[in-house]
Amino acid sequence: MTDAALHVHRFGDPSGAPLVALHGVTGHGARWRRTAERHLADRYTLAPDLRGHGRSPHEPPWGVEQHVEDVLAVMDTEGLDQADLVGHSYGGMIAVHLARLAPHRVRRLVLLDPAIGLDPVEAAKNARGYMAEVSFADAVEARASLVARWSGATDEAVNDEVGEHLQHGPGGRTRWRYEPAAIVTAYSEMARPHVPPPADLPTHLVIATLADLVRPEFVVDCRAALGPGLTITEIDSGHMLYIDRLEETGALLRTWLAP
Repeated sequence: MTDAALHVHRFGDPSGAPLVALHGVTGHGARWRRTAERHLADRYTLAPDLRGHGRSPHEPPWGVEQHVEDVLAVMDTEGLDQADLVGHSYGGMIAVHLARLAPHRVRRLVLLDPAIGLDPVEAAKNARGYMAEVSFADAVEARASLVARWSGATDEAVNDEVGEHLQHGPGGRTRWRYEPAAIVTAYSEMARPHVPPPADLPTHLVIATLADLVRPEFVVDCRAALGPGLTITEIDSGHMLYIDRLEETGALLRTWLAP
């Protein structure tokens, strides 16, 4: 397997209990900054840019198994034998597979509207949308496009995203900082048959009620695998719940992951 030294955003107290936070498709680790600073300041939060995203290497392979290997390498480099693990969307799928491969490395698992076992037809439709590179004339146009997608986000969150994630491309145009081919691959991975977290791992499944993304079959299998070890919470939000509902999502993480 190709080795990737991921770019890692670090927040909070380095002496605090470790937490690894994984972003979703087209995202980056800096999106966790507000959650970490406002609600998890006593924790040591590591938020890597996944391969093909942000400032991490953009070269393949981009499959789930490689992402898992990359994240475990981050933990090894930091000297973390075990950490709490939070994953949003595609990051939730990666988190589940990491926990299944190395359950001893995960203390508790939080899945924020995980994209697991998606309908193949819808996944293919979304993937095709990224086959042609999306670019903008300038930051103003990029910001307007983001506002249309992030209807619940604050101006502060949108400005942060533009400042952190937008880059200049050929011809003076701007584009978001991700590899389109990696996104196409990610949608293929998210259409794989779902698997639940390993038994005996305390898991909190958080469902964004306005997104209709988490499949009922996944919930059923999580209940069967985890029993009383599974907590389920619904938040009245779109898919970007830790952006759209920062305070509610942050308070949930702070409370449930309290040492």
